[in-house]
Amino acid sequence: MVGNHVACGPGFMFNVIENSGRWKSALLRFFHLLTPAKPGLPIDCPVFISAQCCIVLFIGLFFTRFWLVSVLYATWWLLDWDTPSKGGRRIHCIRNNVIWRHMRNYFPVTLVKTAELDPSKNYVVGFHPHGVLVAGAFLNFCTEATGFSQLFPGLTPHMMMLTLWFRVPFFRDYLLSGGLVPSDKDSASYVLRRWGGGNMLVIAVGGAQEALDARPGAFTLLLKNRKGFVRLAMEHGAPLVPVFSFGENELFDQVDNPKGSWLRRTQHRLQQIMGISLPLFHARGVFQYSFGLLPYRRPIFTVVGKPIKVEKKHNPSQEEVDRLHQTYIEELCKLFEAHKTKYNVPEDRHLEFI
Repeated sequence: MVGNHVACGPGFMFNVIENSGRWKSALLRFFHLLTPAKPGLPIDCPVFISAQCCIVLFIGLFFTRFWLVSVLYATWWLLDWDTPSKGGRRIHCIRNNVIWRHMRNYFPVTLVKTAELDPSKNYVVGFHPHGVLVAGAFLNFCTEATGFSQLFPGLTPHMMMLTLWFRVPFFRDYLLSGGLVPSDKDSASYVLRRWGGGNMLVIAVGGAQEALDARPGAFTLLLKNRKGFVRLAMEHGAPLVPVFSFGENELFDQVDNPKGSWLRRTQHRLQQIMGISLPLFHARGVFQYSFGLLPYRRPIFTVVGKPIKVEKKHNPSQEEVDRLHQTYIEELCKLFEAHKTKYNVPEDRHLEFI
């Protein structure tokens, strides 16, 4: 397990600031921002490539002297069209890039192993909760920042993501480099059919809709009627592994959007049209804590539970799916209850399912 990293600061400077008068509060915040998450390691905020910028770049190059770049890429894109649905194309130097370790230390993020996973089998992993940006799932399963390969030798994680993003030029290659695959049945089946085992199909079960309920202190999971991943596991005889990421919902505040409100109805409608949710979130800024789009520096502990044995059935009945789904919920609850007090969740808080 990768250990937690505790922020420590330049004590002398803090002592000076303690007696600095009117600027005391602001300067304390400024120097705390500059404090490394690990002694001697400065924070380097990673710059994420947006799909929108990639589209603009691809089209824009056609109108410059570098138009040939887009032409050659378009040719490559067509030849490589099916790669995402055939297990993807991870690039280990990207997964091991130092920028992900900086990002890990910013929160920090820790991957916790509670049981051995047989590398000769393929697994379906349910990740909860989705949160606003699925930061824990990304760092733990799409990079080596938290030491996944050391904790689970012989296993290769494949995290599923909305198929739409794999149709975006340049951006698709960035996603593939981390081991992500499209969230469709053909892509999932390809991973789970691989001979010899050693594959983990990671699914953020609550999806984009659950992100609309992601806010500090929330433990509501969109799972009651999400049974497709259970049926998928049964069709391939792949054990189910529940994963709960403590702290995932603590990274951002969100504008109140209770069900039935005009905002929630608008978000739901946009999700139906575009396939993605648009939570109105905010947290901190670069040089102040009051408001901004940077996530709060709060620890994330992603706890991987023990596998649930699944009997292979090519065409399971709804009753069989419901029974296994209930077993999965029970195991997820046990995982949450066994670890919640370690990670600052009050004893009287429990998971809620909708």
